[in-house]
Amino acid sequence: MSITIDLTGRVVLVTGGARGVGAGVVDAFLAAGATVETCGRTEPASDASAPAEEAAAVRFSRLDVRDDEQVRAWIDDVAARRGRIDVVVNNAGGSPFGPFEEGSARYQRAVTELNFLSAAHVARAVHPVMMAQEQGGSIINITSISARRPSPGTAVYGAAKAALESLTGSLAVEWAPRIRVNAVSCGLVATDGAADHYGDADSYARVAATIPRGRLAAPAEIGSACVMLASDLAGHITGAVLDVDGGGEWPAFLAHTPNAQTLRPSTAKGAQS
Repeated sequence: MSITIDLTGRVVLVTGGARGVGAGVVDAFLAAGATVETCGRTEPASDASAPAEEAAAVRFSRLDVRDDEQVRAWIDDVAARRGRIDVVVNNAGGSPFGPFEEGSARYQRAVTELNFLSAAHVARAVHPVMMAQEQGGSIINITSISARRPSPGTAVYGAAKAALESLTGSLAVEWAPRIRVNAVSCGLVATDGAADHYGDADSYARVAATIPRGRLAAPAEIGSACVMLASDLAGHITGAVLDVDGGGEWPAFLAHTPNAQTLRPSTAKGAQS
């Protein structure tokens, strides 16, 4: 028996869905038949090649998710227009790279608000909507490998994502059984800006080689994980953090052991899908 995920009729909210991981999440839910509402400060570029029915199934709203009043107004509007909200994906986030000691207090607040408080604002605003629905709802928080390992250069970002994973577990208990709350922890992802962040082609390849699977994740793979967690197939999964990281990171100490090359996957093997 084949297993398919059909989310036709479901209403899904994705924060920060204009590009990068967020765009991959939006596309995955559209492919599953869902109606998607997304938001951000920058409107996504229109795709003239997208089928008309797909273009009609997604709507963008301009807002700053760090502002709880804007978030509440957006969710109230979606609930009034759509009549329901089945899934929320808290994807908005990110951080520039820089030494911790050089970041101002204003910078630290902004990074924390974007990567942690925005998700808290969205969860709190959608709570009464989902609790009033017979079918409840599903909240998925996008976190990062930086939440559970040192994150030099993006220390505040890593701390904020760790807080988001803690919030995920707490809300899963507080809001059970009607609302499921899970997280998807991303490893390195090949977004449009990844090459700029990791350097030229050679540097990019060296970064990819630190991942056991031998490559960065595609945004669509993060989206697929979210679709699975939002579906009935994950009906008894809540409070979980699903790692989508290609196996994590190659242990650094093995590079200095005599048998390291016999253990390390080749580029060809690592590139397999």
